[in-house]
This record gives sequence, C-alpha cells and structure tokens, in this order.
Amino acid sequence: MGASALKVFVIAGEESGDRLAATLIAELKKRFDTVEIAGIGGDALSEHGLASLFPMDELSIMGVSAVLRQLPSLLRRIEQASKAAASFQPDVAILVDAPDFNLRVARKLRARAPKIPIVKWVSPSVWAWRSGRAKAMVPYIDHLLALLPFEPDAHRDLGGPPCTYTGHPLLSRLHDLRPSRGERAPLAEANPPNLLVMPGSRRSELRGHGALFGEALSFARQHGASFTVTVPTLPRIAEDVRELVRDWPVDVAVVSGKDERDQAFRSAHAALVASGTSTLELAIAGVPMVVAYKVETMMLPVMPFIRIWTAVLPNLIIGRPAIREYLGNMLRPETLGAAVAMLLADTPERRAMTESLRELDAKMSTGERSPAEIAADTVLATMAAKRGDKLLGK
Repeated sequence: MGASALKVFVIAGEESGDRLAATLIAELKKRFDTVEIAGIGGDALSEHGLASLFPMDELSIMGVSAVLRQLPSLLRRIEQASKAAASFQPDVAILVDAPDFNLRVARKLRARAPKIPIVKWVSPSVWAWRSGRAKAMVPYIDHLLALLPFEPDAHRDLGGPPCTYTGHPLLSRLHDLRPSRGERAPLAEANPPNLLVMPGSRRSELRGHGALFGEALSFARQHGASFTVTVPTLPRIAEDVRELVRDWPVDVAVVSGKDERDQAFRSAHAALVASGTSTLELAIAGVPMVVAYKVETMMLPVMPFIRIWTAVLPNLIIGRPAIREYLGNMLRPETLGAAVAMLLADTPERRAMTESLRELDAKMSTGERSPAEIAADTVLATMAAKRGDKLLGK
C-alpha cells in the first residue's frame, strides 16, 4: 500500500449499513489522497464511487422463511462477492452489518486471500443467541467494530475476535432528535399529547403489527387516554403504511421525509413501537415507549435458546428493564393499550422511564471522537498489525 493510496473492498447489506460504511469511507478519504473502493452497497456508497456488484436490496432479507426461499441465490452471491474481493486485492475488506451474508463472504475470502485484513462493522448479536459465532469468527475476522458499549466485553467473555466500541451513529443525530425549547410541550400542557406509532420498517413487520397496534389504540382510548397519532416511516414503504392505517380507529398522520420524521420525534410524548433500532432512536430522543414484537412462527422453536433477558436495546445499555416489552402471550391489544395510556399521563412509570433514558448519554459516550473516526483508526491499526505479522513471519 502506498502512503497516499488505499484500496477498500466494502459490503453493506442494507440502507443503515450503506450509510454507516459511507461515513467510514469519507473519513478514510480525509487521510489518503486516493481511496479506491469496490464491493456491494447502495446510494450512500455510490456517492463515493462504488459501482455495486449487484443491487444491495438482494441482501436486505429478514426472517427465517425469507432466507430459506432465497438461499440458492444468496449462496451464489456469497461466492461472487468473495471471488470479487480476492480479485480486487484490497488493502482491507470492510464488511458492514448483514452477518449471515458477510461472515460467509469473510470465511471464503480468508481461504482465498489470507493476507487481506478483514474488519466487520456491527457485531452479530452473539450476546443474544448463537453465542458460538463469537469464537467461530476468530479465524477470519481480524477486528470487530461494535455499535453498542457492552459488546466488546461480550466478545471477550465468549472468546471472540478483538472488538472496539465505535459509538452508535445515532449519537451524531442528537440535535435532530432532541427537542429545542418549546418543541415538546410539557405533558400537562399538551392538548392532546403526541403519540408516535412505529409498527416496523419491513413489510413482514407491518403485516404482523398493523391490526394489533390499531386495536391497541382503541383500548388506550378506553383507558381514558387522548392523543394524536403520527406514524414516522420510510419513503419506500410509505404507501404500504398509509394503506395499513386506514382501518385504525383514529386519525393518523403518516410522515416519511427526514425533516418530518425528526420533527415527529422532537414533539412526541410517548410511543408504541416494534422492537428494533427504533427503540434506541426513541430513547435518545427521550420518548417513553411501549415495545412490542410479534415473533415469526418459524422462530418459535429457537426461542428457548435465546440467552438475552430483553429484546429492547436501551434496556441492554442501561442494564435493567427500564422499558416494558411485550412478546408472546403478552402481545395483546388490551395490554398494549393499557400500557400506552399509562405513559400518556403523569404516572410513576412514565417518570421512572424518562429518568432512566437520561442515563444513555454517559453509557454511550465516546467523548469528542465520532464513530467514523474510531472506526478509521481501528481499520488502519488492524492493517498495520496484519503487515507486522507478515514481516515477523507469523
């Protein structure tokens, strides 16, 4: 590698990973005169010159049944990606998110080109289930970059690869998500309070939660709660969401533009949300929430093997069940409605949850360094260590 040039093979598996990878490429471009990239990604990476091997959407697969249906195609794409990476001969391979795809690519790439350093950004959820993946990654992942502060300790305890906490990209959006003075009226003065409802960002989640969440709103009203409803969503599924909420028993504002979504978070007093990254987004915004998730039928047999004590990311970071979650037999509209009503009034539960959410800043802080800066430092150190191993003949 020349001092002023860098070759990177990058794979991003979905929109969030594409944006995350793009921040790292942008940071590397500050440090090198030339950064040449190849691999798989979307719009954000394309702005840095990536011509994707194939559409990134092919990797945006969620759920056991969907993976099984597309398994032959995925296996072909894994082979294609690993061959392309070895042929490109990059200074480093950076694999972002999409663990089921990327870890298989990493294994094949290590076999084909063992001298190429491989960095994985976004840790698989080994702390939740399939903990054996941590140790299994050691032969072909040189370093892990983690978005959650407890993950380096989890990998150390499980015998996984070296792992560095970069901070979560949501931390860079604090000013977008948190209200300025006057944007979120005090609950006692809100007439009525603003409720965010977020049934999920995947069509399977919309199908699973749509009618359930609509019924829950009816029960919340029966418990005496009054509220307006806003559903923040993504442009690609906005029409599906509008169709979904037509049968809900309340008027609903569906917003999909970034500015509208951010404004909805800044003005919200409570939320009903499907478990996922949105829970962390809401927590950082200081919005008390009720979390629910309808588990896919094919996942039910593996539920006893899940090691995690909560499916809510803010709970894991805070270290206690600050936010209530409803799964399995607890996933009933009347239960969700009662819980929502409790958060739309000045109750001890609302006050306790709001206070707990304030702990996130200290637990997630990385000081003055951004996730991209920490990731770039770690990528370059990993490359140097790999070259050192070669020089020492190890």
